[in-house]
Amino acid sequence: MGQSVSSQSSATTSSPPSSCPMHNSPNTPPAAKSSGGCPIDHSSPNAFNPANQMPNLPQTPISSQSVPLPTERTMSSIPRVVDDEAGTGSRQTWEYPSPQQFYNALVRKGMETPAEHVETVVEIHNFLNERAWGEVLKWEKRVTREDDDEPHLARFKGRPGEMSPKARFWMLAGWLLPSRFNTEPPFDRHDWIVRRPRDGTEVRYVIDYYSAPPTTDGAPGFALDVRPALDSFESIQQRMGVGMDSVWEELREKGWGKSDRGGTQQAMS
Repeated sequence: MGQSVSSQSSATTSSPPSSCPMHNSPNTPPAAKSSGGCPIDHSSPNAFNPANQMPNLPQTPISSQSVPLPTERTMSSIPRVVDDEAGTGSRQTWEYPSPQQFYNALVRKGMETPAEHVETVVEIHNFLNERAWGEVLKWEKRVTREDDDEPHLARFKGRPGEMSPKARFWMLAGWLLPSRFNTEPPFDRHDWIVRRPRDGTEVRYVIDYYSAPPTTDGAPGFALDVRPALDSFESIQQRMGVGMDSVWEELREKGWGKSDRGGTQQAMS
């Protein structure tokens, strides 16, 4: 929970994608609509396919495209509708855009990415989404009742040009103590709205995506900082509880409260 280091052994690149291909580069500040932000016009009523709640992205190859790209879309494991909320009686999940759709979005944004690398970028993007959902479920288990249905992702928003307060804090810590804290900003940020079927409560989760050192086999590493936003008293309680658990775990690992005689001793600060 919190910041979780992840890796993808199937990736062939040695560095993470600069950002989610559906959003602008995190290294540039938000600009006008023509050059910044998500390439999909979310203000348009036709921006999303009502059947799957995903952007209406074209599958048509671009004339300058060097290699053909798959148009098949992959189903995620992230629930979109649970049980009978849609009246279908079946569990539905979010569907990832195809490599061709990703490439079309990249070209539309003017982001230079060789077509032959797009499938790898899509694999990494999907992998990170799956890992992020797993972290969300860890938080949700702290408040889930035994007979509750699983929560689902109601909607989401990419915010790569907006650094979260926590990310700003860690950047400041890295500036003050560069030998102890990371000085690299997150390369992407998402806000996910998770709905709990029990009572329809919606909880906003903030996800910061960081690059991490490559694994021993050379695969790119990633660190995800997933947590509920401080939008409610319950979320504040959760964050404080997890923070205290981390402190106690660190003290136990350092042997706090133990002595060579088998008794206990007061921790020294």
